[in-house]
Amino acid sequence: MEYTIDNPTTNKKISYLKADDNKIINEKCIRWVKKIDQCLHVCNKSEGCEVGIGTHKICKSNNPDSYDKLNKHFEE
Repeated sequence: MEYTIDNPTTNKKISYLKADDNKIINEKCIRWVKKIDQCLHVCNKSEGCEVGIGTHKICKSNNPDSYDKLNKHFEE
């Protein structure tokens, strides 16, 4: 499922990802992504994160659409 909304002030779409904890992450706020097995750990805090502490997890088995969207960057 694609999560996007239209921003009326800029006429651009804002894309979101769904994390395993049911949080919605604005793609433009992602600082880094670390792949561990079939899960991606996403940091979106401006002050940074440590893997597993302050990150959002997106696993292929729980959120395949969000996982595939981010994982394609690891396959290039």
